[in-house]
Amino acid sequence: MTPDEARAFLKDNHSAVVATFRRDGRPQLSPVTAGLDDAGRVEISTRETAIKVKNLRRDPRISLCLLNPRFYGEWGQVEGIAEIVEQPAALDLLVDYYRRISGEHPDWDEYRQAMIDQQRVLVRFAIERAGPSVSG
Repeated sequence: MTPDEARAFLKDNHSAVVATFRRDGRPQLSPVTAGLDDAGRVEISTRETAIKVKNLRRDPRISLCLLNPRFYGEWGQVEGIAEIVEQPAALDLLVDYYRRISGEHPDWDEYRQAMIDQQRVLVRFAIERAGPSVSG
């Protein structure tokens, strides 16, 4: 899978597992909903207080295993260096993230307030490497 193929896959498949790195080097894994921004960067929403954010602040390397809704079958992996966008700059980006994945929200004021109350940040990264490059 090339980076372009990974981006095409992410347009229709938003389930993923993110891997960040603990202080001891072991991976920390979390299920996430992933999308793409207008620049083709992978993006996820998470809480400022989440362990993955603490890990990324220390070591910004990030990997996602991209899954299809059936689990088995087509999948991919993407890697890059994470950027964390905090509030208040994250607020409009989180609205865009929601729209790209789920469409229109019934109450955008409520959504924005929830993003503030939950201390949501947007994590995004350019795809530096994608795979798998072989099957077997």
